[in-house]
Amino acid sequence: MQQTLTSSVTFTGFGLHGGAPVRMVVKPAPAGHGIVFLRSDLGGAEAVVPARWDAVVPSRLCTLVANAAGVSVSTIEHVMAALAGCAIHNALIEIDGPEVPILDGSAVPFVEAFLATGTVTQDAPVRAIRVLRTVEVCEGEAVARLEPADTLEMSFEIDFDVPAIGRQAKRLNLANGAFVRELSDSRTFCRQVDVDAMRANGLALGGTYENAVVFEGDRVLSPGGLRHEDEPVRHKMLDAMGDLALAGAPIMGRYAGMRAGHALTNRLLRALFADASAWCEVEVGGVAGRKLPGIGVHAADLPSRA
Repeated sequence: MQQTLTSSVTFTGFGLHGGAPVRMVVKPAPAGHGIVFLRSDLGGAEAVVPARWDAVVPSRLCTLVANAAGVSVSTIEHVMAALAGCAIHNALIEIDGPEVPILDGSAVPFVEAFLATGTVTQDAPVRAIRVLRTVEVCEGEAVARLEPADTLEMSFEIDFDVPAIGRQAKRLNLANGAFVRELSDSRTFCRQVDVDAMRANGLALGGTYENAVVFEGDRVLSPGGLRHEDEPVRHKMLDAMGDLALAGAPIMGRYAGMRAGHALTNRLLRALFADASAWCEVEVGGVAGRKLPGIGVHAADLPSRA
């Protein structure tokens, strides 16, 4: 059955790229509502921005959704991943600015708050997107693919010319609490040279060594080092989880990403939904429903943090 939060949860912080302070309240919503942003600093119907694949517009370094009036919310991928990873299907997200707070650069602060608040079961079945045949998109050496599977599975490969990152690969079945246990605490990352370039172009103004893992050569510059030896590839999977959540329903399929990013994953969703023979919507319950991400997740699934 569909789920929403038991009560509202408030987050405050700064936007990663704009650096502006922001307050965001994630509120319960009725069955069938889906995930919707509401710009509380604006008024009227134009303040409503749906969290959907067809509302994504091109943006550098993050996922940004906008409505027909041009009102937007950016850097939504981490909170979207947390909602999907906790099986929260319906929520209204009131936000008083154009960018979601970066918090610690991962999804775990959102997950901790959602699990502490708890969820309520709603009187409506979960409907999932079942992948029926393989869909793939490419851009240079980057590839994103969806294949048929009984639940959401994911594999990812990255290859960076930074000795401290290098080539990494990981594969997960994201049933139940796997997202929370394995991916939720992995932070966004970049090279020091990327930080310098972004700030020179008016980006990453809210970035710190605490809310991003910064690499230089064979060194990790962020205090405390890595949370996982392969934290970069785990974070890329976290991002993909958030971007796939924009499908509007849980995906039953196997996602494979090779050097893929936000834009390519969105192109993959657009290619999937453009081909009616590649997917179908199914009502999920029983054993199949228990395999979906976030079903049965508990606070004990949270990774320990120093």
